[in-house]
Amino acid sequence: MMTHEEAFKRAKAIVDKMTVEEAASQLRYDAPAVERLGVPAYNYWNEALHGVARAGTATVFPQAIGLGATFDTELENTIGKVIAEEGRAKYNAQSRHGDRDIYKGLTFWSPNINIFRDPRWGRGQETFGEDPYLTSRMGVAFVRGLQGDGEHLKAAACAKHFAVHSGPEELRHEFDAVVSEKDLRETYLPAFEALVKEADVEAFMGAYNRTNGEPCCGHHRLMVEILRDEWKYKGQFVSDCWAIRDFHEAHHVTDTAPESAALALHNGCDVNCGNTYLHMLTAYQEGLVTEDEIRLAATRALMTRVRLGVLDGTSEFDDIPYSACDSDEHAAVSLQAARECMVLLKNDGILPLDPDKLTSVAVMGPNANSQIALEGNYSGTSSRYVTPLEGIREALKGKARVYYSEGSHLYRNRMSNLSQPKDRLAEAAALAEECDVSILCLGLDSTIEGEQGDTGNEFSSGDKKTLDLPESQRLLLKTVLNAGKPVIVLMLAGSAMSIDEGNAILQCWYPGQAGGTAIADILFGKAAPCGKLPVTFYRSVDDLPDFCDYAMKNRTYRYYEGEALYPFGFGLSYTDFEYSGASYADGKVTVTVKNAGGMAAKAVTQVYVKDLESPFAVRNTKLCAFRKDLLQPGEEKQITLPLSADAFACWDDKGVKAVRSSRFILYVADHQCDERSVALSGSNGQAICVNL
Repeated sequence: MMTHEEAFKRAKAIVDKMTVEEAASQLRYDAPAVERLGVPAYNYWNEALHGVARAGTATVFPQAIGLGATFDTELENTIGKVIAEEGRAKYNAQSRHGDRDIYKGLTFWSPNINIFRDPRWGRGQETFGEDPYLTSRMGVAFVRGLQGDGEHLKAAACAKHFAVHSGPEELRHEFDAVVSEKDLRETYLPAFEALVKEADVEAFMGAYNRTNGEPCCGHHRLMVEILRDEWKYKGQFVSDCWAIRDFHEAHHVTDTAPESAALALHNGCDVNCGNTYLHMLTAYQEGLVTEDEIRLAATRALMTRVRLGVLDGTSEFDDIPYSACDSDEHAAVSLQAARECMVLLKNDGILPLDPDKLTSVAVMGPNANSQIALEGNYSGTSSRYVTPLEGIREALKGKARVYYSEGSHLYRNRMSNLSQPKDRLAEAAALAEECDVSILCLGLDSTIEGEQGDTGNEFSSGDKKTLDLPESQRLLLKTVLNAGKPVIVLMLAGSAMSIDEGNAILQCWYPGQAGGTAIADILFGKAAPCGKLPVTFYRSVDDLPDFCDYAMKNRTYRYYEGEALYPFGFGLSYTDFEYSGASYADGKVTVTVKNAGGMAAKAVTQVYVKDLESPFAVRNTKLCAFRKDLLQPGEEKQITLPLSADAFACWDDKGVKAVRSSRFILYVADHQCDERSVALSGSNGQAICVNL
């Protein structure tokens, strides 16, 4: 692949021919054409978090938090490849028609590799979860798939939001996230470093907030000392949208727009999503920035376009046809991802259901027939949506009667504005009494949880105030449970909710275009659930530290001091996996895993390390390896899991990483080996004592 050095040299030759005014114009996200030099217009703003977004019809995959729940890096790499293929197909077609507007380029501002440290954060759904190791593995796989391994980048990925960014949404433009050196290095930076060193990610995006006093899009320590100097990052840096304006309007670290532009440019922000860089020439005229700084940023911006091969139309991807979008092949990948992302949290034996033994089924709840609940935020538009109701109805065609009731609104009665709507509860009660089983489709959607300013988001600017279901849904759940018949709860949400009622609970996330088909496949035993929780499910917000406190104490499975409702890494199956013969040697764990049940299923083998000596180790355990294997009934397989270089290391209070202990325990199982995981699953894993 063309290196950054080669592309930089070619881009510099072009920028050297520009006037300073032309060079400054290339620092906008909507860079205008420089026709005399043959440089076409280009808009850097595009999104592809879980499919090409906001750009017409495209394959819609499960939301990122669901993809994190797959614990499947190979699948995530394939999804990246699909997105790049569809992105190229759209770019080729749109460019031929002269459309170079927003959401039409090949610079995708994905993935979001922030750490989902608090379940109240509305944008946590965009992340791969709460664990730095899982996030780094999924992020690296996605970036490698998206960018490809050809002579040119197939598409350009962007690691965001750098760094220490996870709410609150309503304060993000003015908030200062204060963190210790230990937490910075141990939790908030590892995934970003991995994407630089292992995936050669093309772009970085800064966050809105400040971190330890400096705004993240003009942060000397993060952007210069760590990203450029320490990690040797060569790519492009882009601001979050209108974040540089916050320097003078909200953070008050500057007084004017030219000063804000200068602060960002000084620290290496090359492209401005927003309009503050329209003041760059004023900053230049006032002596706040130099011509060399402007030209360096313009060169790094154009360098990405050179690596994509879009300046002269010479890439090997220029002939990908529009028919590559929304294909049957890509739809099959989305269905696979939907099946693999769903986490079975509870099952008293009712699942899987036998369609031949059912006469009637009630499908109820505000998310039963909701398209938006399939999508999550930053979504594309599919031509193939299948809601839970549609998937269940198709699966039971010719076998059982399917009844439907909305049961309640998502969070309130939008018609009457009542806080406790009861207009559909009688219908729900009647159906629950009539049918063999009720399938309740509850949860949230992006009108409740998401990014500040998106859709409605009237609950704390997209963040959640509670882990409970909205009151309207709690009334529905109580009504259906009171019927005394079996109840299966499907939770469509992008974050942890506190619910334990029902005979079975399936966490579906926002499962993408094929969500309804995948749900039916799992409910009726066509596929075994194999998702694992990428976040801790707590019992109440009362168990959490203050939302604004960015210290990791008592947060996530690595530091939590209580007992989780459902632990990180947990997820039931329709079969039992047995682990035996675990050993450690030469940086690798070897173990035999057996499918001891009667159904083919995928085992997610997880390795956790417990440091027995160092006072700087995480309080509990930390994930250090995982892999996913399909096993037939009765099949056993010996597998090997290489441990990461950091498996036995820990960070001290100064943020220095080292192996400080000689005694460790490695736990190997399809879940954490904490008491709660063992109690819920009924199975133990293997423990290995390691002396270094």
